[in-house]
Formats: sequence, C-alpha cells, structure tokens
Amino acid sequence: MDVSGRQEALERLDVLIGEWAVEAEFPGLDVPAGRSVFEWTLDGRFLVQRTEIPLAEAPDSMAIVAVDPETGACTQHYFDSRGVVRVYAMTLADGVWRLLREAPDFSPLDFRQRFTGHISDDCSTIHGEWEIARDGGESAWDRDFTLTYRRNR
Repeated sequence: MDVSGRQEALERLDVLIGEWAVEAEFPGLDVPAGRSVFEWTLDGRFLVQRTEIPLAEAPDSMAIVAVDPETGACTQHYFDSRGVVRVYAMTLADGVWRLLREAPDFSPLDFRQRFTGHISDDCSTIHGEWEIARDGGESAWDRDFTLTYRRNR
C-alpha cells in the first residue's frame, strides 16, 4: 500500500474524532452516561480513544487504533482499568464501525467478541451493540450490551 492509501484509511477514522457522551445498556444495571474522547496522536499516525463510565462494574478504558501500512487494515489495541488487554480487528466503512476478536491475544480466548456500530447520516450518533459467543467455536452470537455514542457539540 502506498502513502496515499494509508492516508485514506486514516481519514476514514476522522468521523470518530471529538468528544462523545456514551450511554450503555447492561442487563439489570442502571448505567449513568459516560464520556469517550477520540483524538489523533503521534503526528496523526494513531487514533486514541479514552472512555470513562462512572460505574464500578464498567471499566474505564483506552484504545489505540493503528493502520497497517501494507494492507490498510485497522487494529484496535484495547486496555482497561481491570488490567485487561485485547486486540481487535477493526473496520469503519459505509457508516458501520466494526470490531472483532476471534483469536487469543494477550489473554486467553474464553469467548469471541464483536461490536457493530451504525453511524447516523449526520455523524452525531453511533448506535451499536457488543455481542459475545461463549464456546469459542461456531456458536450463536448473543447480545452482551449496547452502546450509544452522542457527539457533544
């Protein structure tokens, strides 16, 4: 991939830049709104996401997104206040943001995870859901929880 192709891959992520209110819906929990900030770092070569949710059961997190210079594929490196570290394949195209973890990384793969977020036409809202498949095989995906990002103006 040439420099312009890598730059195009990075520019697709611009839709995320800014501060967002985050509303989470966990089964059986009343979750206050949190905050998520997306910003470029290291001369625009990486996208950093920092998220804070004011609830003990929901960890604060930081994620760093990198674009592979060879293929243009994105990888999200996730870290949270529990000490959890994970790696997700990431795509953002045609108004859909996807994260997928199907292989062991820094932790065992006790379950597969995926997130699908739909970005509104005016780019002010992202409504998505995390799903989980517990057996590591070809089991059905079950909803884990939903997230709605609302851009702060």
